[in-house]
Amino acid sequence: QTDLSTRKDMANRTSVKEFILLGFPGTWQFRVSFVVVFALMYTLTVIGNASIIALVWRSSNLHTPMYFFLCNLSFLEIWYTTGVVPKAIGVMLGTSQTISFSVCILQLFFLLSLGSTECFLLSVMAYDRYLAICCPLRYSSLMSSVLSVQLALSSWLGGFLAISLLAFLTSRLTFCGPDVINHFLCDIDSCLALSCSDTWPVELATFLVSIIVVVASCVVTLVSYMYIISSIMRIQSGHGRKKAFSTCSAHLSVVTIWYGSTMFLYVKPSAQNSLDVNKIVNTFNTVVTPLLNPFIYTLRNKEVKLALGRAFQKN
Repeated sequence: QTDLSTRKDMANRTSVKEFILLGFPGTWQFRVSFVVVFALMYTLTVIGNASIIALVWRSSNLHTPMYFFLCNLSFLEIWYTTGVVPKAIGVMLGTSQTISFSVCILQLFFLLSLGSTECFLLSVMAYDRYLAICCPLRYSSLMSSVLSVQLALSSWLGGFLAISLLAFLTSRLTFCGPDVINHFLCDIDSCLALSCSDTWPVELATFLVSIIVVVASCVVTLVSYMYIISSIMRIQSGHGRKKAFSTCSAHLSVVTIWYGSTMFLYVKPSAQNSLDVNKIVNTFNTVVTPLLNPFIYTLRNKEVKLALGRAFQKN
C-alpha cells in the first residue's frame, strides 16, 4: 500500500502538463473592453516603435549612438509586448486560455530576458546622455560607434544570460495541481504559487538576479541623471535650463515607472505579492511602458521632429 501511494503521488506530481490562464475575471463586456484597450495599445506600440526604427534608418543625421540605442529599445519593446498581448487577448476572449508547461517556461524566459535587457539598455542610454551633456567636447571620442555597438550587444547578451539559470531552475519544479494560473501570462510568482516542490532555490535565484540586474542598472541610471541634473543647473540660460529639465523629467518619469514596477515584482526575498496586484503592475510593464518609452524619448527631440518633417516632405 505504501508503494502504491508513493507511485500515485509521483504520478500526480508529473500529471500537470498544461496550465489554465484566468486573465482578468469579470463579465463578458468587461473582458471585451480590456481586449479593445490591449489591442489598441499593442497596435500603437508596434506602429510607433517600427516608425522610429524606420525614421532613424532613413535619416543619416540620426546615425548617432543615442538613436542607435533608441532603435535597440524600440526593437526590444515590439518583441516584449508581442510576447504578452496576443496571448492575453486570447485568454480574455476565452479562445486560448490553456498554455503548455514548456510554452509557459518559454514565455517566462523570453519576457524576463527582454526585461533584463531593457534595464541594461536604459542604464546605457542614461550613461550616453551623461557623456553628451557633462563631457560634450570629448563625447565623440568617448562614445565611439564601436563602443556603442559593444554596449548594446552586452545589454542583449547580459539580459538573456542572466535569466538562463532562473528559467532552468523554474523548469525543474514539479506541479501536482491545481493547474490554474491567476494571471494573463506566466510569471515567477504564479509558478511558485502552484509548485508542490521546494521553491527556495528559485526564490533565491530570482532575488539575486533582481539585485544584479534591476538594482545595479537602476543605480547606474540614477547616478547618471544626478550628474546630468547637476550639469544642467550650471547652464546660464534660463530657457536652456528649462528645456533641459523638461526633457530630463520626461525621461525620469519613464525610468521611474519601469524600475518601480520591476522592483515591486521581482526585488523581494520571497513570492509575497498578491497575484491580483501583480496583474495590474504587469500591465504597466508589458503594455503601457512599451508604448510610452520611445515616444517620450523622441517627442521632445528637435532632431527627430526635423527628420520626421523631411520624411513627410519626401513622401
